[in-house]
Amino acid sequence: MTLRVLRAADRTAVPWKNGGGVTREIAASPEGAPLDAFDWRVSLADVSADGPFSSFPGVDRTLTVVEGAGMDLMVGGEHHIVDEQYWPHDFPGDLETDGRLLGGPVVNLNVMYRRERTTAEVAVVRGTLRLSAPQGGTVLAVALEDGAVLDGRDIELDRYDAVVADSASPGVLRTQGWALLVTLSAG
Repeated sequence: MTLRVLRAADRTAVPWKNGGGVTREIAASPEGAPLDAFDWRVSLADVSADGPFSSFPGVDRTLTVVEGAGMDLMVGGEHHIVDEQYWPHDFPGDLETDGRLLGGPVVNLNVMYRRERTTAEVAVVRGTLRLSAPQGGTVLAVALEDGAVLDGRDIELDRYDAVVADSASPGVLRTQGWALLVTLSAG
């Protein structure tokens, strides 16, 4: 079993080419894969300006606003108002997408996965939850607020810290606030 703790303080901010924000990668598979070769990728994005999203052919995305008023996304010519914190919103990453801030900067948690190789389920949870990775898959939990604990392992998670595991049951997550749970399976 592999269990890793990924601390928010250890992430490097990478500026976007369009200058509209920065991204901090939480985890990806394969680890260290470039943007054109990952099976899946989870990251936090600080969005400070309106603008286009990068296109990711063959990739599906789930965007969850974790700070700020939200965004008006134009995805393939359709409006998607994403204005509720902690509500995952799915859309194809290969459609032309443009984002407009609804009330100032936001922080989004992004899950991206290649639809031919991977499936992803994203949920925002609170309370006590047994983490469970599917056979041959991965489970990743990100604390959205301070006060999460992985029972039996003495692992405390502060805001935006994460745990990732590829075992069937890496433990029980207890949160005092909200956490984002991503379950990834081979497609």
